Amino acid sequence: MKPLLTDKVAIINGGATGMGRATAYLFSGEGCNCVIADVNEEEGRKTAAEATGRGSEAIFVKCDITDPKQIKDCVNETVKKFGTVHILVGSAGGSVPRDASTRPRNADGTPRIGVEHTDEKHFDMMTNLNYKGHVFFCKEVVPYFKKQKYGKIVLISSMGVYHPPGPSADYHGAKAAIIGLVYNLAYELGPSNINVNGILPGPVKSPFWDPVLSHIPPEKRSAAMDELGKQCPIGRVGQPEDIANVCLFLCSEMSSYITGQMLSVAGGIPMDRYQPGVLMGGGRRG
Repeated sequence: MKPLLTDKVAIINGGATGMGRATAYLFSGEGCNCVIADVNEEEGRKTAAEATGRGSEAIFVKCDITDPKQIKDCVNETVKKFGTVHILVGSAGGSVPRDASTRPRNADGTPRIGVEHTDEKHFDMMTNLNYKGHVFFCKEVVPYFKKQKYGKIVLISSMGVYHPPGPSADYHGAKAAIIGLVYNLAYELGPSNINVNGILPGPVKSPFWDPVLSHIPPEKRSAAMDELGKQCPIGRVGQPEDIANVCLFLCSEMSSYITGQMLSVAGGIPMDRYQPGVLMGGGRRG
């Protein structure tokens, strides 16, 4: 059977670890040359080497998605190396630790959360990482897509948009903006044969959860993730490969007539708000 991405070139931002890493491994085995764009140089180079060993060539390009110049340089380096780019997978994102010295705390020392405690500098960092950077990555690849009348964009949002596990106006707001970006770009770029879709992951074992579970002893974090999975209708926590498989579908010709869609990959968590008993958002929080 012919590989699904033969002779294609993909940029995977946030590709050093987690869902991005799994996507690079899968794509390389399907005939796709991959560019791992990430700030984590050590893990990024490991991912590129392992992906190359699975099939097509993969390279690492150090890129901070919050810096439009680095994004432009990354795309230019990709084109210089491989001649063009066909696919963009936007998996970079996560939570940026807030400066502990400026964060308000309760009497017991725990940090105060909620929109009334929003810090502008931290808000801007979160927005740049989880939304703005993806806009500028799209800006840089789209001219190549239009020229060749072909392109695939897959952006990673979060099921937390619909079922927030806790107050986080900055993170969940940015991830909601990704949904709007997908809808807008699908409408804008469809006439140029460019497919734009998004993924809404549920709880997936990845480095994203490290700061979220930092209050739990390290030896108990894996069990905590497993407990989250048991609350999903499908009965397990997700793996990075679960997201990578959907990325492959959306970036191959199997989905050539699909654009402007947000696919829930969340073990059955519904795309409705505040469902009683659901993992994320079991009831309205006051």
